[in-house]
Amino acid sequence: MTETLRTPDANHPLLPLARAYTNYFTPEVSGLENLPASGPALVIGNHSSIYWAPEVWITFMAMMDRRPDEPTFGVAHEILLRAPLLGESLRQFGVIAASQEAASAGLKDGGAVMVYPGGDWEACRPWTERDKIDFAGRKGFIRLALKLGVPVIPAVANGGHDSIFIVSRGERTARLLQLDKLFRAKVFPYTVGLPFGVAPILPQIPLPASVHVSFLPALDWSTQVGDPDDEALVDSYYEQTVATMQTELDRLRAEDPNPVATGIKKHVAGLPGPLSGLANLL
Repeated sequence: MTETLRTPDANHPLLPLARAYTNYFTPEVSGLENLPASGPALVIGNHSSIYWAPEVWITFMAMMDRRPDEPTFGVAHEILLRAPLLGESLRQFGVIAASQEAASAGLKDGGAVMVYPGGDWEACRPWTERDKIDFAGRKGFIRLALKLGVPVIPAVANGGHDSIFIVSRGERTARLLQLDKLFRAKVFPYTVGLPFGVAPILPQIPLPASVHVSFLPALDWSTQVGDPDDEALVDSYYEQTVATMQTELDRLRAEDPNPVATGIKKHVAGLPGPLSGLANLL
């Protein structure tokens, strides 16, 4: 079934709410000039903090700001797109199904398509692995880029996974509940936080970690058509891509090793009058 593409509605009533949400994470975006102002581009990012995923909204709105008159699409798990009300709202934002067919259609339409290869596996990784890129060997984005010859722009995020303490992906629970068969999900994450304490998948209040998204130049191997069925080539480009993004994440992490403290300090600095001076004490 072919999906009908809908470009983001710049006047969507929920857009101000989405921007307010990202402001909670005191976002910083760098390298946005590396994203082509027009034409197709495949933006790949590292995924964080389950459903809160601040880097997704920060990246997506940065793309919209960079390309106000060009189509911009993001992909999402079918569970979200099937949800009543939420699914339709996401589609109005330009969100499409996480499938090769939908992403290919968006690129052929001249759009910038944002994908997170690691999906729920990476978004639900334990908090202790927050500084790791983990695409779980998923290489569909490589094959898609080779097939269409579009530039691949990494958007590396630091800080999002500091906002939620994930204890475990909960793979065993997911298998027992047969979530893979029901929803194509292999995780059922357990978290620690407020207000639920230790709990599976329930929405804990995220900490105000400062999130930095860095757009890198197009990867050297992209922009030219290649053989998507050449496994050795695909494997090589996959390893190059993950290594490039991990190097950038390491740099961002060294620059800001404690995003939660940074976020709190930024919020305090934004307080009115003399209260902002309290930031100097933090």
